[in-house]
Amino acid sequence: MPEAMSAADSGQAARPARVADLFWAFNRLALQGFGGVLPVAQRELVERLRWLSREQFLELLSLSQVLPGPNIVNLGLILGDRFFGWRGGLAAVAGMLLAPTALVLALAAAAMQLSDVPQVAGALRGMGIVAAGLILSTALKLAPGLRRNVIGIPAAALLMALTVLGIGVLRWPLAAVVLGLGVVAVAWAWWRSAP
Repeated sequence: MPEAMSAADSGQAARPARVADLFWAFNRLALQGFGGVLPVAQRELVERLRWLSREQFLELLSLSQVLPGPNIVNLGLILGDRFFGWRGGLAAVAGMLLAPTALVLALAAAAMQLSDVPQVAGALRGMGIVAAGLILSTALKLAPGLRRNVIGIPAAALLMALTVLGIGVLRWPLAAVVLGLGVVAVAWAWWRSAP
């Protein structure tokens, strides 16, 4: 940990010293991520460990969301590969999935036994509200990172509004919205960054 702090204080990004650091960091964030790992990942990787800047986290998250599979697992795989190659990717994914899988299997078995209890059903519905709040708080924390994005704030806000409209209001399929608006966003970024 002192190595991470000294690297961050000097203005350069910190990095994990060993492959095991990736495993334990992703294991820790996975076990904290009830209702969603994304807010915890942002806090751990950007604010606490300082392995990524806010902008780098946004870039990796964007890539992770358009790849097939869970976005946080994709992010762990990409980040692990960046630091230690395939061994780092494997360590990050194992850390993300090993203990939480065992915990989820145990909780699922318990939930099946208690599914008829009204308090349990109400608690599960209440957790959905908490998960939505976690996603919103992460979006608000990451929004300042868009200032330096090549797309620009007005275009990013428009794309965000169109995404909410397409998925949340019009109920268009997620794949169609991602492909349609994703192509527009990539083309806009390419055009803005072309010399």
